[in-house]
Amino acid sequence: MSPAPRVDPGRTQATWRDSVPPPLARPRGLRDWLRVARRGLGAILVLLAGVLLILPLRGVERLLHGRRRPWTGPHVQAVCRLVLACIGIRWRRRGVPMRGPGAVVANHSSWLDILVLNAAMPVFFVSKAEVAGWPGINILTRVTDTHFVVRDPRLAQAQAAEFAARVRAGHRLLFFPEGTSTDGRRLLPFKPTLFQGFLDPALPAGLAIQPVSAVYHAPPGADPRFYGWWGDMDLGPHLLAVLAARRQGRVMVVLHDPVPVAGQTRKTLALACEDAVRRGLNA
Repeated sequence: MSPAPRVDPGRTQATWRDSVPPPLARPRGLRDWLRVARRGLGAILVLLAGVLLILPLRGVERLLHGRRRPWTGPHVQAVCRLVLACIGIRWRRRGVPMRGPGAVVANHSSWLDILVLNAAMPVFFVSKAEVAGWPGINILTRVTDTHFVVRDPRLAQAQAAEFAARVRAGHRLLFFPEGTSTDGRRLLPFKPTLFQGFLDPALPAGLAIQPVSAVYHAPPGADPRFYGWWGDMDLGPHLLAVLAARRQGRVMVVLHDPVPVAGQTRKTLALACEDAVRRGLNA
């Protein structure tokens, strides 16, 4: 099956979810299950070693640097690169990570985004508070210092203050402005409300936002949406399908020029970042 052209439905189409997800190939035969075991066990061992090493590293780091994370960010980056190597997914980065205070926004296609984006640059993910209670995932989010947000207007001021404190500490927070994951072949409109926090006067001067495009290329012969994980798709079958693939695909992470926040509104920020990410996907 030859790769289909990338679909750009525009900002007005909202019915893409009506499309049928690609069938997930279950592991068949001993070779497939051995491949799953080899890749999965390797990834689990790397993650466990990474968690065990980051705990004492975080303690020393806190004593010497306070809220800054000059060591654990690169540590998580190295762990994610090793996990991708265990799975067999090749990745490349194009562009340069921003310098100075700021945040990162990216398209959201899959659970693989956590590994891919962390491999490209040290970041701290911003996630909904519900994820903090997911078994297994909650351990990873805690040790990687994920920033949790609660959609409650009564907590907006306190959460904005915490966001500003982390940016001042040099944390590079990463948002998914689409608000959900997609099939990896399109970009949904960015929600302007998510950019309001970047306009807080308590944030450092010279603040900028770096748009990032994560472009997935399916394994040869597979559905172009192979790595996309969205809607009501179950994680377990999708994880098995990825681990069982005889040949893996690749992903290109494009780091675009940072967008200065000064003089912007939340709507202009959302549009500028969305346009940059869309160009990276369509390229």
